[in-house]
Amino acid sequence: VQFFRVEVAVEDINDHAPVFPEERVTLKVLEKSDPGSRFPLQGARDLDVGSNSIQTYSISPDNEYFSVAFGSQIKGKKYMELVLEKPLDREEQAEVDFSLIAVDGGSPPRSGTTQIHVVVLDVNDNAPIFSQELYVGQVLENAPEGSVVLRVVATDRDAGVNGDVSYQFSQAEDQTHSAFVIDTTSGEIKLTKSLDFEAAENHELSVQATDGGGLSAICKVLVEVVDVNDNAPEVMISSFSSPIPENSLPGTVVALFTVRDRDAGANGKISCTLEDQLSFSLRPAYKNYFELVTVSTLDREEMARYILTVTASDTGSPPLTTTETFTVDISDVNDNAPVFSQASYTMYVSENNVPTVLVGTVSAVDADMGHNAKVTYSLVPTNPTEQHPCSCISVNSENGDVFVLRLLDYEQVKQIEVLVSASDAGSPPLSANVTIRVVVVDKNDNAPLVLYPSQESNAPSSELVPVSAEAGYLITKVVAIDADSGQNSWLSYHLLRATDPGLFAVGAQSGEVRLRRSVTERDAVKQKLVILVRDNGQPPLSATAALSALLLSDFSDVRLPHSSLATEDEGSSLTIYLIVSLVFISLLFLVSTAAFVVCKVCKRKELKDGHVLYGASNLQSSLADAAASGTLSNAYCYEISLTTGSGNSEFKFLKPILPSLPPHLHATGGGTSYDQDFPCGPGSAGDMEPDDPGMRSKEQLNSL
Repeated sequence: VQFFRVEVAVEDINDHAPVFPEERVTLKVLEKSDPGSRFPLQGARDLDVGSNSIQTYSISPDNEYFSVAFGSQIKGKKYMELVLEKPLDREEQAEVDFSLIAVDGGSPPRSGTTQIHVVVLDVNDNAPIFSQELYVGQVLENAPEGSVVLRVVATDRDAGVNGDVSYQFSQAEDQTHSAFVIDTTSGEIKLTKSLDFEAAENHELSVQATDGGGLSAICKVLVEVVDVNDNAPEVMISSFSSPIPENSLPGTVVALFTVRDRDAGANGKISCTLEDQLSFSLRPAYKNYFELVTVSTLDREEMARYILTVTASDTGSPPLTTTETFTVDISDVNDNAPVFSQASYTMYVSENNVPTVLVGTVSAVDADMGHNAKVTYSLVPTNPTEQHPCSCISVNSENGDVFVLRLLDYEQVKQIEVLVSASDAGSPPLSANVTIRVVVVDKNDNAPLVLYPSQESNAPSSELVPVSAEAGYLITKVVAIDADSGQNSWLSYHLLRATDPGLFAVGAQSGEVRLRRSVTERDAVKQKLVILVRDNGQPPLSATAALSALLLSDFSDVRLPHSSLATEDEGSSLTIYLIVSLVFISLLFLVSTAAFVVCKVCKRKELKDGHVLYGASNLQSSLADAAASGTLSNAYCYEISLTTGSGNSEFKFLKPILPSLPPHLHATGGGTSYDQDFPCGPGSAGDMEPDDPGMRSKEQLNSL
């Protein structure tokens, strides 16, 4: 079997006559058109080729105004124009008609005719002018229908209708040109169908711009069809390492890969780019091989994972790209010390606190992870010279809770500063310190102290006030302080008591004591005042300041009021003492009386039961008890002595006189002698009956 290449050439014969696209063409020509002006016309088409195609154009009948010129354009395309040989005069001839004949070179020759109708217009002396003589546009072969290829622009300096420009293709193109259409108003050239680069690499068009006065201009348009890049690059990974430690040196290779593109020419040229160029970069290795390397030190705490995107692009138009993603994890090393959430901490605790009270929490975080991020807390000495930290503050090593271990007093300790250290569990461990200031918050536990007038002396301070003083006269000023702070030490002054409350006024903030009204004759000379000084705490505490004011008409009489005041004060004190003594004596008397009655009742019960015993040492008291209980005679003697000249009356109980005892009984006790005969009082021993309990008592005495 053999193959042979055969080429068959089809030879043309003149079997087609030239054909104009229009049987009648109307031209509008200005009467002021200069000789030599050219008016393009759409040439005739002849399907034959070579010498059988159109060879000449002629005008019939000949006229003195126009001639025909024709030639070849770019790439052999034909053009045909009417050339003005003589100026037109619309007044002499408004219209010119003639025939335009196209003759081919066949044998016999064939011809085509069209009628030319020239309308001579009035003056329109500016023809449209294109911004470019040649427009070049590029369009993709896969551009969709309706895509704009380019836009031609022509301007006309005339105004009105003569300045309106319309666009159209200037001559009948071959069938390939049916892929384009031009907008008559905007000059945009659009696609009516998709183009094929393999069928035609470019297309040449002629665009005519005509103004409203009939003037026109022609420009050339070259449309280039651009090939489509339809193959994207490929990325193939040879090696990849992840994770890598955060202390890796710059230049560490993370990945190795190669790229390729099956397109040829510019569409096959490949370039690689990396989006993140701060910590990593691409380094060409060999031909299309690339290395992904580190370019700076890494920090896991700032970025624990890098998602790197490598983009491979060809140089096609438009370029095709392929992306490959590398996920690089960073492993941790202990390179970060704990960091406290605040530069310093201020915590508050109320004075008189409960021991071991929680006052706050310190918090530190370690940017590392795992074992390197475990934080423990401890107290450290504030100064290097200290051996141990403050013993009244404690911190929990696990969670950083801060406790106050003992009771604090604001008046003694206003604040305490300690240093807390936070250490991680890395190797070696890293630590950080922070200062904690524990502020003791004041409580209202101190009452106001009156400095003036002094309250230490027995007699209150006396202020002299002239009788002629008017309302608002400053008598004195009460000065007091409070050991507390803040609002607990804000003092206010109030008039608590006064001899005449309507006469005085006290400044609530200043403590100034002033006259509320003028002094009158009915006001007492001596005025006593008690000022209440109260703080602003919750609950409020207070103190009182006592003072007196002497209303004097003349300050030379100051001695008399002071003497009267002293005497009156002394009398008042003596009265208080007497009242207290009287109350005490009355209570003592009542207690003694109650005790005496109870004892008597008990003794009488014992005598009735017959169990009364007498001893030598208590004989006198026993006899007295017997007399009181009715076992002896009830005869007593009393003496009442009254003294004249004294303001007090006295009642004197001398002593009881006991009844007669037998002759053989003579007892002494307690300094009192008991004799045989007692002359006074009825009821002697002879009058007692044998069964009288008193007789039984004497028999018991006789036995003693």
